[in-house]
Amino acid sequence: MSKSDGGRYAPDPLPNPVVEPGEFVFAAIGLDHGHIYGQSEGLLGAGATLKWVYDPDPAKVQAFKEKFPQVRIARSEAEVLDDPEVQLVAGAAVTSERAALGIRVMDAGKDYFTDKAPLTTLEQLAAAKAAVERTGRKYAVYYSERLHVETAVFASQLIAEGAIGKVIQVIGTGPHRLNAKSRPAWFFEKEKYGGILCDIGSHQIEQILHYTAASDGNIGRSQIANYNNPEHPGLDDFGDAMIVLDNGTSGYFRCDWFTPDGLQGWGDGRSIILGTEGFIEQRKYLQLGDKNGGSGHLYLSNGEVEQHFHVAGQVGYPYFGELVLDCLNRTENAMTQAHAFKAAELAVRAQLEAVDLTPGR
Repeated sequence: MSKSDGGRYAPDPLPNPVVEPGEFVFAAIGLDHGHIYGQSEGLLGAGATLKWVYDPDPAKVQAFKEKFPQVRIARSEAEVLDDPEVQLVAGAAVTSERAALGIRVMDAGKDYFTDKAPLTTLEQLAAAKAAVERTGRKYAVYYSERLHVETAVFASQLIAEGAIGKVIQVIGTGPHRLNAKSRPAWFFEKEKYGGILCDIGSHQIEQILHYTAASDGNIGRSQIANYNNPEHPGLDDFGDAMIVLDNGTSGYFRCDWFTPDGLQGWGDGRSIILGTEGFIEQRKYLQLGDKNGGSGHLYLSNGEVEQHFHVAGQVGYPYFGELVLDCLNRTENAMTQAHAFKAAELAVRAQLEAVDLTPGR
């Protein structure tokens, strides 16, 4: 981070590949969610080598092969797990199946990189923690709304620079477009996707923990509802929660499936980070009312400046290179295991404790 005269801030340099070709090999298992493409692209951008793909659905495998033609199609999960060259397995299985896959991966001596939410129950969390302890492997999580968003990365850089003082509250919104007809059946089954606060709420909880530098917290109140999708009774189309953190800070978030068809993107995700000396607002994916505005808008105000940054293409995604190096060096610079699990735990607890606001229930 550099700060020039007049209090103007600028992003750190774009990250570069951290390994040579073939130095870090990964595979993809479980293609049930499209986030597997983002996970793979991020690792490839860090210099990792994609060797294998496996999923029991040939159509999903073929689509993945078309995107990544260099990948080899495995005949079974075992063929991947038995390959000593594979150092990490990325997966985006059905949410309720992610923990079991991760435990198999770690028991095979490989690190695991799963889509969020990384699990759906406290029992799965306990099993995953035990597997990490037993194997010494990593259970990394793709919390993409922070890790794969340039405003979110830049916000972390600004906070580290002291641009807004000590963070005292984070407010996040995570609206998504439902596109119900294109969703698989499991998407509407709560025991499989975990509920809205467990699922897309995990993004928001992870960001609240990260920006406040908290290590734990309690759910003050959480709420869910199915307001407009009675044909899918297992779906929560709305959820929100208030969290009180162990360092005296707080957070609030809302997530929903109500992005209107007229909006230019899939969701107008935002966050407001309040500090003792200023605030940061992220408008992550679009500039409302300006279809040429693009993504990556961040606003900063403090004692020196009131500034708008458009950081698309200027920040990059350092998490992936840090994860690769963490796997090689057995460090925890990308994200600690405790943080990844705590975000998952609080998301599950928020879901379990939620008051159902659905009319008629």
